[in-house]
Amino acid sequence: MPLKDLNLEQQKAVTHGEGPMLIVAGAGTGKTTVITERIAWLIEQRKAQADEILALTFTDKAAGEMEERVDKLLPYGYVDLWVMTFHSFGERMLKNHALDIGVPDGFKLLNQTEQWMLVRENLDKFNLNYYQPLGNPTKFIHALLKHFSRCKDEDIWPEDYLKYVEDLRINLDSMESTKGKALKHLNAESTKAFKHDINIDSSEIKRLEEIANAYHVYQQLLLDKEALDFGDLINYTLKLFKKRPQILQEYQKKFKYILVDEFQDTNFAQYELVKLLAGQQANLTVVGDDDQAIYKFRGASVSNILQFKDDYPKSVDIYLNKNYRSGQQILDLAYNFIQLNNPERLEVKLKGNNKLSKKLTSQIKESGVIEHLHVADQDEEVETVINKIIELKNKDVHSTWNDFAILIRANNQADGFLHGLGYAGVPFNFIASKGLYAKEVVRDILAYLKLLDNYHESMALWRILNLKQMAIQLEDLMDINRLAQRKAYSLYEAINQVSFLKNINIETKKKIEYVVKKIKEHSALAKEKNIKEVVLKFLDDFKYNEYLLKNNDEKSFSYLRQLIKKIDDYEQSSDEKTVSSFVQLVNLEIDSGEQGDLSKDIEDGPEAVKVMTIHAAKGLEFKYVVVVNLVDKRFPSIERREAIELPEALIKEIIPSGDIHLQEERRLFYVAITRAKQGLYFSTADNYGGKTKKKLSRFLYETGLTETTNTKLQITNKIQNSKLKIQNIDVGRSLKIEQNNEGIKYQLPRSFSFSQLKAFENCPYQYYLNFILKVPVRGKAVFSYGKTMHATLQKFMVLIKERGMVDQGELFDKRITNNESRIKNKELPPLEKLMELYQESWIDDWYDQKSDQEKYKKQGEKSLKEFHKQIAAKTPEVLELEKGFNFKINGYSLRGVIDRIDQGVAGKIEIIDYKTGGAKTTKTVEKDQLLIYQLAAREVFDKEVEKLTFYYLDNNSAVSFLGTEKELEKIKQKVIDLIEAMKSFDFTATPSQHKCKYCDFRDICEFKE
Repeated sequence: MPLKDLNLEQQKAVTHGEGPMLIVAGAGTGKTTVITERIAWLIEQRKAQADEILALTFTDKAAGEMEERVDKLLPYGYVDLWVMTFHSFGERMLKNHALDIGVPDGFKLLNQTEQWMLVRENLDKFNLNYYQPLGNPTKFIHALLKHFSRCKDEDIWPEDYLKYVEDLRINLDSMESTKGKALKHLNAESTKAFKHDINIDSSEIKRLEEIANAYHVYQQLLLDKEALDFGDLINYTLKLFKKRPQILQEYQKKFKYILVDEFQDTNFAQYELVKLLAGQQANLTVVGDDDQAIYKFRGASVSNILQFKDDYPKSVDIYLNKNYRSGQQILDLAYNFIQLNNPERLEVKLKGNNKLSKKLTSQIKESGVIEHLHVADQDEEVETVINKIIELKNKDVHSTWNDFAILIRANNQADGFLHGLGYAGVPFNFIASKGLYAKEVVRDILAYLKLLDNYHESMALWRILNLKQMAIQLEDLMDINRLAQRKAYSLYEAINQVSFLKNINIETKKKIEYVVKKIKEHSALAKEKNIKEVVLKFLDDFKYNEYLLKNNDEKSFSYLRQLIKKIDDYEQSSDEKTVSSFVQLVNLEIDSGEQGDLSKDIEDGPEAVKVMTIHAAKGLEFKYVVVVNLVDKRFPSIERREAIELPEALIKEIIPSGDIHLQEERRLFYVAITRAKQGLYFSTADNYGGKTKKKLSRFLYETGLTETTNTKLQITNKIQNSKLKIQNIDVGRSLKIEQNNEGIKYQLPRSFSFSQLKAFENCPYQYYLNFILKVPVRGKAVFSYGKTMHATLQKFMVLIKERGMVDQGELFDKRITNNESRIKNKELPPLEKLMELYQESWIDDWYDQKSDQEKYKKQGEKSLKEFHKQIAAKTPEVLELEKGFNFKINGYSLRGVIDRIDQGVAGKIEIIDYKTGGAKTTKTVEKDQLLIYQLAAREVFDKEVEKLTFYYLDNNSAVSFLGTEKELEKIKQKVIDLIEAMKSFDFTATPSQHKCKYCDFRDICEFKE
């Protein structure tokens, strides 16, 4: 976007030179545009290279979106963008420098469930008394973990907490001995603690001591397990920079500019980290809006914006208040409402020194529609809201289902609306962060795994027998169940007697015999293979993927992917990789209150009405927004104080005055209002199932919307050609959602890889199954072997560099202009070390037989011995390993990773890609992949290529070539043609006997030959 397309304030922000800058960006004012344009401007003006700018945000989605926007703005390619979350940055720092501060090298990052299990398994070490009720000894584990997390938000270490408690004890003893007459002997910190906690008695000190000791034990357990939690990523990085100033200086020099998005959501520790990195030059840009600070429950400190002005009094302040999203009527409602949070708002706090006005001015023509829909009861509210959405959809011919959002205060308010949308045939997507274990496909798989662990899990077996694709008659199942009850059998024992039941359908008997057979087969498989392989075998043998594909059930494929990822993570981190241990883990998670994490990518799948919490809607916008359940106690919600509160004396952030909870709820309501572009609707009902009539939310009174502007609607649903009567449905039963997916546009990747292009070229339907639906498939032995060999060589070549074989050659070292060798020591690491790395890297998944695994293993040993011999005779000068890139062809982004880049002749480079398949010749080799890499070398690395090499590991032979200008132009055009064909969303299969024979999806594809 040219600068002339930005407004004056945006231009000033983008083109700001040196020094600190505070951008106060109201809702819909182009905040992300300013950040990404500034990054691109800094690079284009050569003020910094792409990898000399650090941009920090709070979610992977936000980081991905920001990187995508920067990618579109840059006309050329780049190697590395430091656009990431705070936690990703911390993890990257600690991966590089863990040993510098005593953090275990190769640490594991624990999620919330793993933290809970760690405490539960070691509960006896915590010496809990106050926080271990006899009835439920694990009741307070979550509360303790949340408390420890709050400590880390404030950069409080266990030793700080223990010191605080000790000071309290000294103060209490001093007060008792002097009767409060003198505190002169106390140091400043002790005096502060005493003044804050003057009413604390010995029992309270004992409670705090228990918490402090528990925090200390927890941190020690993490270190013993060589693990960290998310708070540690920030705190240990802080400690790294404070304890190792030379490392801090290295990164202060590296990052010439730092940008922080959503600055109002930072906590104390994160802001401390940013200040350290910014250093004296302080080329620091922070972007935020205190009126949208809604994450206090996560430890966010809304006061950081005010603190920024104290820390950087000479900062340039820019206020963005031109709104490009909402109608003026909607903006006026939001502004008048949020002023009720005065005087704790930035607009008031900074008024003395700055001309700050946060009143937003709409830049769109529509003024916006605001309505309050009030009805008698909850069922009628659901009906009215959905009818309103259908009415708007039918009137606005340019709208899609993606233009509509139903916003709720809490996830438990969603059920009625979800059932109603399903009943109406309206496609919807419930955006929730939890609930994976409640999804049907996940429950089916977990039930089957329980069954393999114990055949007599009758409830699990009943679920499998009721699978829709099994289509077993319910009457037959009831007869079998009656037999089990009559004979006191388990259901498994009963189905083994099915042949003796006269009334059972012949087809049912065949199906049940098949189930028994597969249970036995898969039980045997589970003793030899990994959990994922067992799950994929279940999906294949029970035709599950085929069933989902026929029903266009993209959501279930998404849930399936997420469960399999969880299984992958478990198998990589656990020593005991059995079905039984995984089932036990899931049961423990459910016992702990965990519901299973869900991916929250709202762009996944076809267009749909979005149902989500207001927190989840932060950063999004919709043409039409309905905020529901606006009644007393639901919104604003009742304040829930932390089960274990952090002592005020330990809190380092500035605590706002006034009713903090109500202020936060107002900001949340403000965020809900400002998501709407053209239509904003509030819905309420008198009755939500209780005995008393519900009062309207105080927010409706505060906005002046207590007068209803609409009542129950009777809008014809054109999708079903019938009037919607949602109040009559049974919300307890499962509703099948019928969707017509014809013509629906799925989300294509933001950037493309060679493997994606190759899959689409081979068969567009194969691409659709692999990269759009992402149907899980069984792995192949050849891929496990290939990954093993790649990992082995990667580690070996890194070891060569670390041992000083070469003088740390760098791809971008402009001094290399000839073939002068920088080899310092001809002695290679011994062959034994290479074989040790091979054993360490070996992946034993997906081999059908033990003999197959042994065959591959011997082949690898033979190949590596020959590789070592060759490299000893002529040691290459390796510049880069696993080098990533991103570059443009006709505006389309291509990403890839090059296995190896060696120094060539006269400053040129050799690009090498390892292959484990059969060796090819220059006539038979497929050049496309390396031709793309050659283009990347020119565009991104600014290097000329001497040659492109496929290195075949099985016989240690190489095929080298170099793309001509004609070939490079041809591959460019081919890439453009393939991507533009993808954009047509025509995924018609192009089957052939040869392609289908080797396709991973041949068993479920209806088009196979």
